[in-house]
Amino acid sequence: MMMTSGCGTNIFNKSIHHHHHLESSSSTSSSILINHSYSNSHSFKSYLNFNFNNNQPYKFLSFRPLSLPLSSRSSLSAEMDGTVDPTLFPSHRCKTLHLIRHAQGIHNVEAEKDHKAFLSPALFDAHLTPLGWQQVDNLRTHVRECGLSKRIDLVITSPLLRTMQTAVGVFGGDSYEDGTDLPLMVANAGKSDRSAYSSLGCPPFIAVELCREHLGVRPCDKRRSITEYLPLFPAIDFSLVESDEDIWWKPDIREPNEGVAARGMKFLNW
Repeated sequence: MMMTSGCGTNIFNKSIHHHHHLESSSSTSSSILINHSYSNSHSFKSYLNFNFNNNQPYKFLSFRPLSLPLSSRSSLSAEMDGTVDPTLFPSHRCKTLHLIRHAQGIHNVEAEKDHKAFLSPALFDAHLTPLGWQQVDNLRTHVRECGLSKRIDLVITSPLLRTMQTAVGVFGGDSYEDGTDLPLMVANAGKSDRSAYSSLGCPPFIAVELCREHLGVRPCDKRRSITEYLPLFPAIDFSLVESDEDIWWKPDIREPNEGVAARGMKFLNW
């Protein structure tokens, strides 16, 4: 499975790749891809990192979420090469989680010029920049060439515009043809200047609010209503989002790091 969400600096700067013990007796291994938006909570210790800034060659790093079982040297690039290290559990009892950050958003660019820009209402539910879309295209090419895209069972995304754009752009189907299926993303969704993406030939996508960006105060981290998202992302499953409006984001309260960590663990338990 894969999930997508984002925050903070330029793009794709945090990745988790670990093997989690399964209670089921399933004899097949699988992958989960998550697009996430967690900010810099000190309860998560960074071990590895990867960087897509300025389209330079990237390297994968991973960070370890508390006490989950890990391989001794886990690396997404290692799996892509077919050389994943032994884990604490046999592969048929494991799933692989890939946590990928959103591509560059307009809030990232503006905040690099002036950190106070994070408070600008003009950056509400920030969308990707042209460079962000180029980064998405680069990663899409890479995961297809290495075969990872065929091993993903589920794409989990936080319900923010930039994370859904990243998830669909990397793991969505090819160009949408009218009447063949529901599009994952319609044309020009969120000022993307992109053609529609098909929901055929790709994993299912589901929005999960627990993996959202650090909540509160910053308008760029506030989401739109689900009613507004549905016409833009018709094939993403929003059924697990409990409220239409964003009741989690507070204009005058920034979520404490402990709250982010607790929410992150609740998500991982889910």
